[in-house]
Amino acid sequence: MSATASRSRRTGIRRGEAASGWLFTAPVILLLGVFLVVPVLMALWVSFSDWGGRGSPFSPDVKFVGLDNYATLLGGGGLAEQDFGTALKNNAWYVVLVVPIQTAVSLGLAVLVSRAILRGRGFFRTAFYFPSVTSSVAITVLWLFLFSTSGAVNKVLSWFGINGPNWFNDPSGIIHNFLRLFGVAQGPAALTQNTALGVSWWDWLGGPSVAMTAFIIMAVFTTSGTFMLLFLAALQNLGGDVTEAAMMDGANGWQRFWRITLPQLRPTLFTVLTLGLIGCWQVFDQIYTGTRGAPGKTTLTPAYLSYQTSFVNQEWGQGAAIAFILFVIIVVFTIFQRWVLRDRKVSKRRMRLYQPALAAGTAATGAPSSVPAARETDDPDRKGTLR
Repeated sequence: MSATASRSRRTGIRRGEAASGWLFTAPVILLLGVFLVVPVLMALWVSFSDWGGRGSPFSPDVKFVGLDNYATLLGGGGLAEQDFGTALKNNAWYVVLVVPIQTAVSLGLAVLVSRAILRGRGFFRTAFYFPSVTSSVAITVLWLFLFSTSGAVNKVLSWFGINGPNWFNDPSGIIHNFLRLFGVAQGPAALTQNTALGVSWWDWLGGPSVAMTAFIIMAVFTTSGTFMLLFLAALQNLGGDVTEAAMMDGANGWQRFWRITLPQLRPTLFTVLTLGLIGCWQVFDQIYTGTRGAPGKTTLTPAYLSYQTSFVNQEWGQGAAIAFILFVIIVVFTIFQRWVLRDRKVSKRRMRLYQPALAAGTAATGAPSSVPAARETDDPDRKGTLR
């Protein structure tokens, strides 16, 4: 009887804790529901309707058009498809260049400022992080001055005998410009005559425009400091015993970084790549403040195109459809990124390489060797990973 009463009291306590938890989280859940979930669901409905921006999107005058808005963007064959393809092409090159460069730069800065031999580390950490806390609008305006025809960047290039381009007014692709140095001004018919989303494959492979390249440099400059702090925090939490053991085994600095430090930074690396990927696909304020898609729509991005289609052209259904296509792209790339950075099982070939060292260490000391071995865990996804 006492056991039954004890279980009843514990159940009552758990129910009280659950009720208290729901009570404390209710305001946040309510705010998220009103200002996040409901608008997203409304936007989803708008992407399947012909709402013109006047009145309620749920009024009887608004008709359900199914996938017509998506079909217009992905296969309509008109200007809407061509603009969407151009925006995707511009943003894809932006992502391909910004994400790896800003990740490498931020990791390099974190390694630099984490060294004890560096004097004034606090100053350098603040200096590297300062562009990240500055308004993106202010940075964009500054960039317009720096990369103007008579700006500081072209002035510095002139010191080395380089005639700088007219950065924000040059729509040519940097890969096309590079090929022109070797006399290649026109692509093969297989690339120029075949299109994807209204854009020829020759243009898809032309690289970012000179104008978009200036935005790429700005993105690396402004975001590397934020990601540097994430890497710096991760580096400070790493234990030094494995690194010291590698030094005793004769590993040089690059081997210690590539084989020991970098694998331990995998969770932080995934976070940095994911945040960078999301931020790059959502680039808007720099384009809105700077070029608004010019020159020749070579700085047009899906986020800015969604705004322009909705608020300027009053094509609200297509604007919402662009936003949700962009959402799907971000989710797919994030899942792919997670798959690439997942913990992998140690192959049998690599395990055979470890066996002689394990046997030698056991025979010499009578204890298990410190050579990395496969770790058996209860988690099937992590089974066989290296210690």
